[in-house]
Amino acid sequence: EFFEHLSAKVAVIEKLKEPLLAKLKDHEQDDLYETIEIPVAFVLAKMEITGIKVEASVLNQLGNEFAIKLQELEQKIYQQAGEEFNLNSPKQLGHILFEKLNLPPIKKTKTGYSTSVEVLEQLKMKSPIVSEILDYRQIAKIQNTYVKGLLDCIQPDGRIHTRYLQTLTATGRLSSVDPNLQNIPTRTDEGKQIRKAFVPSTKDGYIFSCDYSQVELRVLAHVSGDEHMQEAFKSGYDIHAHTAMKIIHLDSPDEVTPLMRRHAKAVNFGIVYGISDYGLSKNLGISRKQAKTFIENYFEQYPQIKNYMDEAIKKARENGYAETIMHRRRYLPDIHSKNFNVRSFAERTAINSPIQGSAADIIKIAMINMQKKLDELHLKTKMVLQVHDELIFDVPKDELDTIKKIVPEVMQSAVKLDVPLIADSNWGHNWYDAK
Repeated sequence: EFFEHLSAKVAVIEKLKEPLLAKLKDHEQDDLYETIEIPVAFVLAKMEITGIKVEASVLNQLGNEFAIKLQELEQKIYQQAGEEFNLNSPKQLGHILFEKLNLPPIKKTKTGYSTSVEVLEQLKMKSPIVSEILDYRQIAKIQNTYVKGLLDCIQPDGRIHTRYLQTLTATGRLSSVDPNLQNIPTRTDEGKQIRKAFVPSTKDGYIFSCDYSQVELRVLAHVSGDEHMQEAFKSGYDIHAHTAMKIIHLDSPDEVTPLMRRHAKAVNFGIVYGISDYGLSKNLGISRKQAKTFIENYFEQYPQIKNYMDEAIKKARENGYAETIMHRRRYLPDIHSKNFNVRSFAERTAINSPIQGSAADIIKIAMINMQKKLDELHLKTKMVLQVHDELIFDVPKDELDTIKKIVPEVMQSAVKLDVPLIADSNWGHNWYDAK
């Protein structure tokens, strides 16, 4: 029975080969298949087999520290609530916050009050207990997902061997599973601490990390052909400060405050995701009118980006898909939907997919070239992780100088864009120190 099923599968796959390869050629995707996807599969296999060394003792120590913090937070919360209750029960928490402490309920669910992160974020100002609950949740999540979760994944060889899926995302990015090492939190200090457990395999070796600087915005500057944005990258300006200067109409970068830069950064990233004035105002806590002005000024300063966006939607309507610089396609049937929200989502995807997808193509090319280079030079250094725009290596002490030189070179020359590709490196005795 089982073998019959298997042989049927094999027979079908054999029959599919010819027509599928012909179809790829027809779509101008044979190159993508032969020069990127197949070679990168071998590189990923190597990385999966190598794995990355993780110190259980470091995770255990962090676990103990987090447990103490959680206990302290728990006591503080009980004190303010005037009673002990089950912190992990939304029902009991809702009762305390909205009935006992009379905080204004923002959202209701079928079963009672919503205590989602969104709701709590909005209540933060009203009572100190709310911040403590948010902290508690954050640390508890890191404790469960990363400390306990990663400890369970350490294999007998002292390493974690994540798997990379090549065919999961719609944009062509890789995703990491069992465990996912691409989503270790970087925003909070507790999250960052987890990276201390990721170490080199040799006693005095290094973890070396190299990541593309603003790769998606550089791709946007390239595909849109926008002169102002290209000029900024060619001159090596700080792109967010440059944008701030442009949209707030300042004369010199010295006038840009950190807050202005933060606002401009949100606009820069938001634009690529097709953000609305409503979305931007929510992200930045500014008025909708101000957000609208920012977006209008942005398009005035970078006119060809607006052009690119309109063109991307138009192309997707005509072709039924959006594509990257390497002709990776994402089909968008919803682009013709009668429903505004569904259609808008497809339109934003049409704008973003070529950007995010091209960035994914670029790093895959860099990985293939990098592995070739390591083999060519017979280095003991191993590529151990890929986190979207970043490559991470396990480097023996005596190879550090070589790696410092070749990794940025290989990453920066992966493709030729109309703006320079820049890669920044860091290294240290664990992943935390290398960031």
